[in-house]
Amino acid sequence: MATIEMKNIVKEYGDGFPAVNDVSIDVADGEFLILVGPSGCGKSTLLRMIVGLEDITSGDMVIGGKRVNDLAPRDRNLSMVFQNYALYPHLTVYENIAFPLRLAGMKSSEIDEKVRQASATLDLDEHLERKPANLSGGQRQRVAMGRAIVRDAEAFLFDEPLSNLDAKLRGQMRTEIARLQKKLGITTVYVTHDQTEAMTLGDRVAVLKRGVLQQLATPRELYEQPVNLFVAGFIGSPPMNFLPAKIQGTQVELPFGTFELPADKAAKVEGRDLLLAGIRPEHFEDVSVLEDVDEARTFEATIDVREWLGDQQYAYIPYDAEPNVQDQLKSLAREVDGDSLRTQLVVSLDSAARETEGASQLTIDLDKLHLFDPSSGENLTVGL
Repeated sequence: MATIEMKNIVKEYGDGFPAVNDVSIDVADGEFLILVGPSGCGKSTLLRMIVGLEDITSGDMVIGGKRVNDLAPRDRNLSMVFQNYALYPHLTVYENIAFPLRLAGMKSSEIDEKVRQASATLDLDEHLERKPANLSGGQRQRVAMGRAIVRDAEAFLFDEPLSNLDAKLRGQMRTEIARLQKKLGITTVYVTHDQTEAMTLGDRVAVLKRGVLQQLATPRELYEQPVNLFVAGFIGSPPMNFLPAKIQGTQVELPFGTFELPADKAAKVEGRDLLLAGIRPEHFEDVSVLEDVDEARTFEATIDVREWLGDQQYAYIPYDAEPNVQDQLKSLAREVDGDSLRTQLVVSLDSAARETEGASQLTIDLDKLHLFDPSSGENLTVGL
């Protein structure tokens, strides 16, 4: 096991475009780090620079205290699991897992012991004599993981390993990868564009945008305290609601009402005019399911569509916004690879809330409200 230190890493291609731009991340020994972001953000390029498949334009890659910029991939002692499994179709499961050990000239008895240990860990014992063509996608991915763990590598690197699997199988494999990493305690860097994988697997998550590190934090901190509009819009499903917000002294005017801001938030935005307010769907509720209601935080909303899911329901509330706000929401949607962020409020309500269409009395948790600078995207209320 080893630490991985990325110091001011830059990757430029022939046209001078920085696919990775001055990224610095320290991965602790035994940590599970996630690199996440939309397509083209540089996450896979950064992973390939760690393993040595991409040259580093500038900066230092340090693994286990040793600078490895000039070392070939085979000399870095890292195990990588690819998106497409990369199994040898003519070899059995046993021989696929054993392949790197045979390449290293290990004794047959030691190979057999390691292969069978990996097989037992990954529940592959009954498949050892089968060929990859006779396995399911999840089984093939476990074989690829088996081949990685037998090597006693200093770190595991995963490049979107679950993207070829169906939704149910992805959920199962997420659990298996998490258990395996905890059992082995090995330093792991995992690339994904799926925020569910990022939020459920990682000790910390690094969010990238156009090659630039936006925020490095625990999943909970990313969700509750995003540092800018991009992180707030990328993390969370359904995504955070963004609304035009006019500041009037200690009050904030939103499309559905004017409310008194908590004192600490009001102090942070003093003197501002038009901002973007961000609030997650679960920070609303229907007053009909509450015992104690703060009238100052209630508002009447006309619900356009309801989606009842059994344990909860989503309600959609359209609102009017100025053209510049609509343009910014469309731009943000493009950046996060999401659907167009329409000028509508999405609220998550208790399943017991009334299911009638039309006007409803809702509450808003203003303590969870974020206020963003619309020009820079900075979260002015981060940490509050």
